Amino acid sequence: MYQKFIEQALQKASQIASANFGKVSGVTKSEDNNQVLTETDVQVGKTLIALIQKEFPEHNIIDEESGVINKNSEFTWVIDPIDGTSNFAQGIPNYGIMIGLLKGSTPIAGGIALPFFKEICIAEKGQGAFCNGEKLSVTKETGLLSTLVAYQIDGHQENPDFTRKECQVVAEIVLNVRNLRNSGSCFDVVTLAKGKYGGYLIRTGKIWDVVASNIMHKQLQKIISSITT
Repeated sequence: MYQKFIEQALQKASQIASANFGKVSGVTKSEDNNQVLTETDVQVGKTLIALIQKEFPEHNIIDEESGVINKNSEFTWVIDPIDGTSNFAQGIPNYGIMIGLLKGSTPIAGGIALPFFKEICIAEKGQGAFCNGEKLSVTKETGLLSTLVAYQIDGHQENPDFTRKECQVVAEIVLNVRNLRNSGSCFDVVTLAKGKYGGYLIRTGKIWDVVASNIMHKQLQKIISSITT
């Protein structure tokens, strides 16, 4: 029901991001040293908001940069206009665009675009997950020591003890897998969905970081269940 709209919206957003990639600089947000903002974040966010308001005028919207548009609907679109803005601002291609739809508090549809790689991944409840039209499937590897795992970690100057403890968790993971990866963006989410990684973790994500990835991975869990049974 929502897949076609999400794909078309991400295509338009990807065109904007690709046109600006390598041509913009970012500024660090004053409230969080890990967060970077570019003009493209704002431009992509406004484009996606306009598309949603045209197609689903009664729905709520949460955009990382523009904030909340509350229509008192049970449906809420959640937008991360550029995920991995630090990468984008430095001309590093591992960045993406994420859009997800909640019904109440449950993710029911979402998509992730990786503009540099010309990939758009879509998932909807009960419909599976696809990347450029091809069905996604998880890795068939069952041994952790034979898998790569992605763990996204940020420094927290406001709470250094949290970061130090998180590094201890990372150490335990590294000792039990083949190796650790971290792109700092939804590139890792897509790589997991393609079956290249055996796992992906993030402890400090915001709502716009997790809605699209949540529905995608939930659809992949159906594949996992069919494999294990």
